Amino acid sequence: MENFTPITVAYGDGIGPEIMDAVLRILKEAEARIRLEIIEIGEKLYQKNYTSGIAGDTWESLARTRILLKAPITTPQGGGYKSLNVTIRKALSLYANVRPSVSYYPFVETLHPKLNLVIVRENEEDLYAGIEYRQTHNMYTSLKLISRIGSEKIVRYAFEYAIKNNRKKVTCFSKDNIMKFSDGIFHKVFDEISKEYPQIQNEHYIVDIGTARLATKPEIFDVIVTSNLYGDIISDVAAEISGSLGLSGSANIGQDYAMFEAVHGSAPMIAGQNIANPSGLLNAAIMMLVHIGQGDIASLIENALKKTIEDGVHTKDIYNDNNSYKKVGTKEFADEVIKRLGSKPNTLKIAEYSISSLENTDNKVYSIINKQETKTLVGADIFLQMDISSAHDLANKLKFISELELKTISAKGLKLWPNDEKFEILSDHWCCRFMAKDGVIIEHSSIIKLLESLNKLDIDFIKIENLYEFDGARGYSLAQGE
Repeated sequence: MENFTPITVAYGDGIGPEIMDAVLRILKEAEARIRLEIIEIGEKLYQKNYTSGIAGDTWESLARTRILLKAPITTPQGGGYKSLNVTIRKALSLYANVRPSVSYYPFVETLHPKLNLVIVRENEEDLYAGIEYRQTHNMYTSLKLISRIGSEKIVRYAFEYAIKNNRKKVTCFSKDNIMKFSDGIFHKVFDEISKEYPQIQNEHYIVDIGTARLATKPEIFDVIVTSNLYGDIISDVAAEISGSLGLSGSANIGQDYAMFEAVHGSAPMIAGQNIANPSGLLNAAIMMLVHIGQGDIASLIENALKKTIEDGVHTKDIYNDNNSYKKVGTKEFADEVIKRLGSKPNTLKIAEYSISSLENTDNKVYSIINKQETKTLVGADIFLQMDISSAHDLANKLKFISELELKTISAKGLKLWPNDEKFEILSDHWCCRFMAKDGVIIEHSSIIKLLESLNKLDIDFIKIENLYEFDGARGYSLAQGE
């Protein structure tokens, strides 16, 4: 057992145990050089009041193996439960989520026979930070966190992946026409780093038109790099249009750890029926084998999987009267793949992985936080809960309460004051921007005095955002219409 790689395995929830059983049988028959450590995570632990869905001994196993093969888990909705997937990705710094999508045409029905792309998704930041607040009776908020360092890590990973996997182009998806700071830094970093890779083509799409093109012309893409939420959405789109979400696996890669899983969820509605397609988790296991330097076993299994699909042996999700020969269940599909170990596909591309790792493209070259910029406090946005319909009426209450100058009042990002028109709006959530008067230097004490004045007026201030300039450049957005 000296040359066997230890792997932590989680059977998951819903269809998870069924597809994991199928995958592990295939790995065993293919003589994968792995040693398994089984852990329990997910729904059972949520029921035991582990709100994260994971227990302490699980972290001990991961610390030993540094590799996790995980079946889908069910995250309870509401109730303060946190997504276990997100927790693991953050705790282990699995910053790169790699999701290949490929067409198995003509054996699996698809409108896109030339689809062959990889989505590289940032995995730690964005709205998936899960930082949310209910601030008023009416308003709920989420924080979107995008860092320069996080953007640099994932963009560089995408270009390195393209080189090491003989890909020709990297495309960035963002929405920086609207979110000019968060998505703006992601796009800016992409433009900067792309110059370091002149051998790789690069391009940028606004995420909405990019997703539309992905859904209708996926063959124009090769590697797509994007932030967390967009990547989650578009990778499901890509997997679905390939023929079935059940075919796609994914890798979560960090500097020290890696996790491999199917793209799809736990599908509890079909659990226990022996109809789930194990191919997504099997493809994830193939990526795992490549990552740990067992490319020979990865090639053996992938070729057997492709030959099974070519022979028309299909699970329910991809079965079609025109392309399928035999409909099988989860267990039987695994049996059919095992029968074909050593065979190669006739039409689909033959897998030929090297023994060394292709997936671990982490080059450990990260930026440092630039602290050389001059950071200047220039004002504050004070968010208020007020039962009032007119920003003009609110302005009359606030104009002279502070040494700071009331510059604007907005709601839902729209500037309502000062404005020639007196708009009425149904809101209890108001943003009041206070700035320094000409020649006045703002300090934190100025904002504290402003809050004290609001408190004396019995006004509920619910959130404060300090406004800064960095080397004279504005570090805050303007309201729409400002």
